Amino acid sequence: MADSNITKRALASALRELMEQTPFEKISVADICESCEMNRKSFYYHFRDKYDLVNWIFDSEFLKAASRQKYSEPWELLGDMCGYFYDNRSFYRRALKIKGQNSFSEHFREMLRPVIVGCLETILTEPEFLEFQINFFSDAFIGAFERWLNDRDCPPPERFVALLRSCIHTPEIDKNGSKH
Repeated sequence: MADSNITKRALASALRELMEQTPFEKISVADICESCEMNRKSFYYHFRDKYDLVNWIFDSEFLKAASRQKYSEPWELLGDMCGYFYDNRSFYRRALKIKGQNSFSEHFREMLRPVIVGCLETILTEPEFLEFQINFFSDAFIGAFERWLNDRDCPPPERFVALLRSCIHTPEIDKNGSKH
């Protein structure tokens, strides 16, 4: 298992470096393998395609760490997520531009869905409109993430989360359970 993670991390590191210089759509699996001196067989043993590798980076870095946390409310998880994106914004501003099937945007949308439901449970009240509302807010959040990360003066994560909250008027809850 340790060797598997070493290989995956080497491939991930190679992809990150390549994405600093080359648009994702122009990067091939062969480029990734050449960059870290591995063969394509090793790549395909671990990943279906380069999209799967991008999604694995998020899952292994953020989701793995977040799963060990005990969040009292979804906004805390969203705050940590924003902190992670902010710290890795060079990579994620590029990753969020990847569109289509198996793209990071689609992967992120699926991961974000339960967070949005948790964050917005007080305003998602009409069962017949629930799916529309979840999709609407997913699109809004992902668009906001893209705009935020691409902003030349990208505000810190705490400010970004406060801005998100201000758009949907959900009260902030402090550690004592008091609403603000």
